[in-house]
Amino acid sequence: MPKYVMWGSYCEDVLEKRAPYRQVHLDGLAKQKESGVLITIGPTQDLTKVFGIYEAPDQDTVRQLVENDPYWKNGVWTEYTIKEWIQAF
Repeated sequence: MPKYVMWGSYCEDVLEKRAPYRQVHLDGLAKQKESGVLITIGPTQDLTKVFGIYEAPDQDTVRQLVENDPYWKNGVWTEYTIKEWIQAF
């Protein structure tokens, strides 16, 4: 199954803005991880970017996962891109 890399950006004041949605966000990611579609995800140290790796049938599946996340729906993530990734090792 193809793998996809997602890069995104966080809003300003991310710590305050994410607080009301954080637990629902983390619970959703845990379910994605359990199902095998999410390989890994997390913020950069400076909390400006988010990086994730997904294993999914197609890019649209990943896009739906991102856009249904409460961080996207509530403006915590402000933009993102998805690229199919070829894992060499």
